[in-house]
Amino acid sequence: MSSKDEIYLYRMTHIENIPHILQNGITHSKSDKSNLDYVPIGDSTLISTRSTFLLKNGKQLGQYIPFYFGDRTPMLYVVQKGYNMVTPTPAEEIVYCVCSVQKIIDQRLNFVFTDGHAVDSFSSQYSASAINKIKSLLDFEAIEAKYWVDENDLDRKRRKEAEFLVEGDIAKDAILGYITYNQNAKNKVIEFGALESKVFIKSTYYF
Repeated sequence: MSSKDEIYLYRMTHIENIPHILQNGITHSKSDKSNLDYVPIGDSTLISTRSTFLLKNGKQLGQYIPFYFGDRTPMLYVVQKGYNMVTPTPAEEIVYCVCSVQKIIDQRLNFVFTDGHAVDSFSSQYSASAINKIKSLLDFEAIEAKYWVDENDLDRKRRKEAEFLVEGDIAKDAILGYITYNQNAKNKVIEFGALESKVFIKSTYYF
């Protein structure tokens, strides 16, 4: 197994979006296969800002499907707790769709990755040509950290939010599995049609 097989990518979504994902994969909002009944989570204002943010390659951030490299992100905290006027979403209703860098490469999809939050001016953006250097370009210690507040390292939060941005729909067979908060959520994902062997309960991935 190559190292890129072991670099996992996490996309959080509302549990009600899982049936569409099981049928069509993870689709972009502009795709012909887009989910017309998509249930959003997160800060709508930030989502709007991100959609038109211009990347250094001349493309808009909204053209990509974003993933994080780790769990328990600042965004998840906002989604669960309801800060910034975001309606709180219970952990039981949030599912992680898990891919890997290698799976995206195998799909022959264009991608960009960043060493911090994509819209932060301090974050660097990298093309696919730099993928073999990803372990040295990103701070995986910060990414995998349970907490991001550090008085001696005020940049830690930005680095934890490093992103992997995929251009184009992601086929359902590129999804390695699904992570849920508890047994109720796992049962629901299985009832939707997911294989039991691909659904995992990891309550520690939530707040």
